Amino acid sequence: MQPYSCDTFVALPPATVGNRVIFGKNSDRLFDEVQEVIYFPAAVHSDLEKRLKCTYIEVDQVPETYAVVLSRPAWLWGAEMGANEHGVCIGNEAIWGREDISKEEALLGMDLVRLGLERADTAEKALNVIVDLLGKYGQGGNCAEGEEFSYYNSFLIADRNEAWILETSGKFWAAEKVQGVRNISNQFSITTKIDREHPDMRNYAKQRGWWDGKEEFDFAAAYSYTDTATMMTSPSRYCQGHKLLNKHKGNITYETMVEILRDRPSGINMKGEFLTTASMVSILPQDPSLPCIHLLTGTPHPERSVFKPFIFVPHVSPLLDTKSPTFELERPVAKKPYVKPDRRHLLYQNHQQALEMISNHKEKGKTILDNVRKLEKEVFEEIESILQNRHLDMDKTVNLFPQYVRDEIKIYQPNISS
Repeated sequence: MQPYSCDTFVALPPATVGNRVIFGKNSDRLFDEVQEVIYFPAAVHSDLEKRLKCTYIEVDQVPETYAVVLSRPAWLWGAEMGANEHGVCIGNEAIWGREDISKEEALLGMDLVRLGLERADTAEKALNVIVDLLGKYGQGGNCAEGEEFSYYNSFLIADRNEAWILETSGKFWAAEKVQGVRNISNQFSITTKIDREHPDMRNYAKQRGWWDGKEEFDFAAAYSYTDTATMMTSPSRYCQGHKLLNKHKGNITYETMVEILRDRPSGINMKGEFLTTASMVSILPQDPSLPCIHLLTGTPHPERSVFKPFIFVPHVSPLLDTKSPTFELERPVAKKPYVKPDRRHLLYQNHQQALEMISNHKEKGKTILDNVRKLEKEVFEEIESILQNRHLDMDKTVNLFPQYVRDEIKIYQPNISS
């Protein structure tokens, strides 16, 4: 099993209930990496001579960027997953193939997630943003804090109306428009259904001897070591995720997606040195009069976390309790010894202490988990009320995510201190 083993899912009508596109992702990374949930408002950039600093390199700025909510490792600029004010959602995955991974500093896949969200108001436009930046700046650089680790990237990009899979190898890429349900999971998965592609992608594969130019072109078979003939029957998490989506096909709701992300037997909910450090589920109604609702944990162990709702409205309250402290330090490098700063935000700190209580004190642990599920039930009831009644209480909505974070922290604190 490769480390950093994320899983990303999407389901489109008629696979879902209520004419909603449902997006979900587990971000699986080093067990002690803190992921923050952070909001950036829309902005107008008048000084285009001033370049934008990403994790390692600078890129050209654009005149306007959209509001985004991100779930991101707290040490970097980009994001593992997120959404923007137009209902575009993106999650990325680490993938490895035949092409050597570039260690030169360029754009991380996580930088491309954020750039796609900030610069595109539809899923396909986000795809365009990512492949254009990939061609101009390339991808590469260390993807972990204090560890030497690099990879190429795949992306699942969705909006209210459609979804795309984008898989990359260096500067080359292929994209597949999703029909029904789809998932990605740390392996090349686009085979012969290729809806868009890099113009030299096939020629390069032929030059490298990965394709004979005669057989039907199979992107995963050419650019990776994946046995596409057995891809859907293997015990891999990709295959298990595919089975879970298809098991519920026609009846998929956001609750279904939450349960898929919590599934332990499939390996989708990871434990160990690499574990599920944060999770996200998005509800994207096809009716444009209804709001998109994004559920984020900001904590590891999705089965012991609350999926809390965020809705884009003007004047959103600051997400202070899921924002990590910042440090004026040198950027993280793989050279050792490297001492990681304490990046735990307030929710993370309380959540981790509660996990210890759950593990060591049976009765108190049961009380915590019962109250966590009770709070999440309130979240789901509020979501349905918003979607059914078609009404947003703006005074409440600006503080929706922060208030549920505070409510979750309140569950943990009495049990921790007593």
